[in-house]
Amino acid sequence: MGYRVGVDVGGSFTDFAVFDERDARISTLKVLSRPDAPGAEITAGLDALKARYGIEAEDVVYFTHGTTVGINTVIQRNGHELALFTTRNFEDVLEIARLKIPQIHNLYSTRPEPLVRRDRVFGIDERMAADGRILTAPQREDVAAAVAAAQAAGCTGIVVSFLHAYRNPQNEQAVVRLVQEIAPGLPVFSSSATWPIIREYERTITAVISGYVQPRVARYLDRFEAVLRERGVACPLHITKTNGGVMGIAQARAECVQMILSGTASGVIGAGYLAQASGFERVLSLDIGGTSADVAVIVDGRPQYGVGELIGDFQIHVPSVSVSSVGQGGGSVAWVDDHGVLKVGPDSAGSTPGPVCYGRGGTRPTITDAVAASGLIGHTALGYGAVHLDRAAARAAIAPLAARLGITVEETAANIIEISVSSMYAEVSGLTSRFGIDPREFHLFAFGGAGPMLACFLARELAMRGVVVPPTPGVVSALGGLIADLKNDFIRTIWADVTPAGAPALAAACGELQETARAWLAGQGFAGEAEITVSADMRYLGQSYEIETPLDIAAVSRGDAAAIAAAFHAEHARLFGHADREATVQLVNLRLVASGATPKPHIREIPAATGPAQPMTRVEAWFDGVAHAVPVYARGDLAAGHRISAPAIVAQDDTTTVVPPGFAVDVDRWGNLVITAVAEEK
Repeated sequence: MGYRVGVDVGGSFTDFAVFDERDARISTLKVLSRPDAPGAEITAGLDALKARYGIEAEDVVYFTHGTTVGINTVIQRNGHELALFTTRNFEDVLEIARLKIPQIHNLYSTRPEPLVRRDRVFGIDERMAADGRILTAPQREDVAAAVAAAQAAGCTGIVVSFLHAYRNPQNEQAVVRLVQEIAPGLPVFSSSATWPIIREYERTITAVISGYVQPRVARYLDRFEAVLRERGVACPLHITKTNGGVMGIAQARAECVQMILSGTASGVIGAGYLAQASGFERVLSLDIGGTSADVAVIVDGRPQYGVGELIGDFQIHVPSVSVSSVGQGGGSVAWVDDHGVLKVGPDSAGSTPGPVCYGRGGTRPTITDAVAASGLIGHTALGYGAVHLDRAAARAAIAPLAARLGITVEETAANIIEISVSSMYAEVSGLTSRFGIDPREFHLFAFGGAGPMLACFLARELAMRGVVVPPTPGVVSALGGLIADLKNDFIRTIWADVTPAGAPALAAACGELQETARAWLAGQGFAGEAEITVSADMRYLGQSYEIETPLDIAAVSRGDAAAIAAAFHAEHARLFGHADREATVQLVNLRLVASGATPKPHIREIPAATGPAQPMTRVEAWFDGVAHAVPVYARGDLAAGHRISAPAIVAQDDTTTVVPPGFAVDVDRWGNLVITAVAEEK
C-alpha cells in the first residue's frame, strides 16, 4: 500500500492529486509551472507534498502525468524538420488534403502551411493494390536518393506514407528498414505503424503530426523520468492519453500522437467521474487554465469521443476525447488594436511572467488582472500560498487601455471579462450544435484555476441549468489522470459488405484484435478483468463516409451478419431519423477498445451545516462595471445545506468562485457548490 500520484502541468500552475491506497483519500497541491526549467515544478511539488502531507517519494507506487507539450509543439511550429516519402506522383497529399478551407463562411480564410514543405516531399517508386497485393516493390537506389535529398534539405526525420499501406504495410516497412540502414540514427516513422486507417490524407497527416512532435515529447519525457528517478520515485510511470486512458512512458515515447491531447483529456475524465459520483448526469465541463478554456460534453459520466480533433491547424484521426478549446485562459492578454478595438487573446502571459497582479514581472494586462481589478479575487492567497495578488498593480496595468478607450478602469475590466465570455460562448455554441444538445438541459461543471472564476458569466449567457464547482476544482485535471484507466484503441480496416459470406472473416479479425488487446494490457502490467468493447465504421453502399456504430462483441465473434447490419440501421435511424433496411451495408473499419480499471477514490459526504454560512469579510467589488458590497466566504467553512445569496465570492487554496448578482449558491452533501439563477425581484 502506498500513494498514487497524478500530475497535470499547465501553462501557469502544476497540479498534484495524491490518492492514499490505505483509506482512499485524496490530497491536493498546486505549484507554479516552470516552462523555463522543465522538471523543476515536479521537484517543487514533491518537496511540497513531503512538507505539507509527509509523503515520501519512495512511498509512491503509481505516478501518472498529463502534459500539453505535444499540442504546444504543433501550435508553436517548433517540431522536427520532416521529410515525407510518398508513393510517386502523390507528393501533393498534404497540399491538396480534403480541399476544404478552415472557415467556410470567411472569404478571406486561408489554409495553413503544411507541417512538411512541398520541397521536402519525395516520391518513391512503389505501388500497393487496394486489395494488398504488391504491384511494385521499393528499390534501395530510389530510397537512398530520397534520403540524400532529405538530408541535404536539412531534414531531421522522415515520415513514410504510401497508398493502401493500411491493407498491407510491407512496402512501408521495407522503406523504413532501408532508411535505417542508409542513415542510422535518422528517425523514421511509418503511417501503418502510427494508425493504419483507410484514406490516404487522414493516415498521412496523423503520422506527420506524430513524427513532428516526437523529439520534443521524447526529450520532455526523458527529463520527466530522470527527475523522478533522481528524487527516489521508483514505480512505473504512466502518461495520460488522447483517448482519456493512460499508458506506460515507453509507449508514450514511441506513439506520441496517442498523448497529444493528454492534458485536456485528463480534465474531462476527472470532471466526468466527479459529476457522475455527485449525481449530475448531463454536464458541460469547463476547464480554464492559464492559456485556454476547454469545453466538453459529458453524459452519465462518459465524455463524448470522436476522430478528427483539431491540433492547432490540423486534424488527427485517432480516437480522442472531444474537446473544444478557445484561447481564453486566465493569462490571456487584453490589448487594443490599431482601430481602437479592445481584444483579448490569443497571446498568454503563462506563469512566467504571468498576469501583472502575480508580481512576477508581467507587464501586459490579462483576464486575471481584469478580475483582480474588479475586486473579485485576491482576498486570500492562491495556488496553495504560491501567489499573493496585487490588485493595485492589476488596475495600473489596465489603466492605459482604459485611457485609450475613454472609459474607467472598472468598465474596461468588465469589458475584458465580457469579451472573454463571448469567445467561450461562440465555441460552446458550436460544440452543442455538433452533438445536437440543448445547453439549457445541462449544468456547467467548472474547474481549473480560472473556471469557477468565469463560469457563472458563461452559464448566464447560455441559460444553463446551473454551475457546479467541485470541492477542489483547481486540481481536477490531475485527478483525472490519477483515476484514468489503462486504455488502448485498436483498428483493422476490413472494407467489406456485411453478408453471411463475409462474416467469418470479420469474426476472425475481431478475435485477432482481442488477442492483441489482451497482450497490450498484460504488457502494461495489468492482471485484472479487461473490459473489451467493439464498434465499426459503417455505411450504406454508395455513401462516402461512415458512422461509428457500437456492436455486440458476441454477435461479431460468432459472425452474425444480421445483428451487425441491424445495429447499423438502428444507429443510422437514431442519428438521421431514417434507415434503409433493404440496402447493402458496408463495414470499413473494425474498432476495439481495451480497458483495465484502476483504483478510484471514495467521494465522501461532508458534515451538515448547524447554522447559516458566515462570511470571513466583506469587500467592494464590481460586477458588469457596477460596484457592490460583496461577502467573501472561505470554502472550508461551508457545510452541506448552506445557502448563499449573490453577489458572493468563495475563496479557497486552488481557485476563487465568483458569483454575480442573479444567482444563489447551495452546498450539496458532496461539498459541491451548486449555483443556480434566481428570479429577480420586481
